[in-house]
Amino acid sequence: MIDHLLALIAPHHCSGCTKIGTLLCDNCKYDITSEPFGACVACGKNLAGPSGICTACKVPYERAWCVGERQEALRRLIDAYKFYNAKAASRSLADLLDATLPELPASTVIVPVPTVSSHIRERGYDHMALIAKALARRRGLAVDFSLTRKTRTKQRDAGRRQRIKQAKEAFECRQSLAGHKTYLLIDDVVTTGSTVKYAAKTLRDAGAEHIWVAAISRQTLD
Repeated sequence: MIDHLLALIAPHHCSGCTKIGTLLCDNCKYDITSEPFGACVACGKNLAGPSGICTACKVPYERAWCVGERQEALRRLIDAYKFYNAKAASRSLADLLDATLPELPASTVIVPVPTVSSHIRERGYDHMALIAKALARRRGLAVDFSLTRKTRTKQRDAGRRQRIKQAKEAFECRQSLAGHKTYLLIDDVVTTGSTVKYAAKTLRDAGAEHIWVAAISRQTLD
C-alpha cells in the first residue's frame, strides 16, 4: 500500500530509458536479458562452460547463472534498490532472474545470501530476502532462510584480499539441510566470487549436496 501511494506521488522512472511509471520497462528488460552473460560467474574472466563455470574455477557449487554485467540500466536499477530506497525494484530484479534461469527442479529451494544487519536497518528491508520471495512466487518454489551471517563486516570499498578473508568467516547455517534437494543461492552482485563461494561451502557443510548459484550482476573489482 505504501509503495503504491509513493508511486502515485513520485512516479518511478525506468532505469534504462527513463520512461515514467516503472523502474524497468519491458523493452529495457528485454535489452538486458537478450544478451546472455558468457563469462564464468565464479571468476568473471574466462569463458564459461555449459555449467556457467570455467574449467579453471574449483567452487563448491555445480552450476551458475548471471543476468549480466553491472553496468548501465542494470547498475542503475540495483543502485536504486540498494542505496535509494526503491523497494519496488525487488520485483523487477526478480523478473530478471526469472527470465535468465532455466526450468528448475520442483524440489529446488531458494536461499538468499544474507544481508548485513546494519544494511537492513538503513534500508528498512532485507533486499535479498525480498528478491528471493518474489522469485519463489514466480517459480512456485520454497525459500530457506537458515543461512545467516555471523559477522557484521561490510565488503563495500574493501579490497580483494580483505573481501575473501571476510567471506570465509561470514556465514553459518542454523539447521541441517536435505541432501536430496537443490539449493539455489542467489545474490545481487558478484565481485571476487568469495561471498557466494563461502556461502555455498556453508550450505554444503550443513548437508546440501546440490548447490547452484544465480547472480543478478557481475562486476570487476576496481
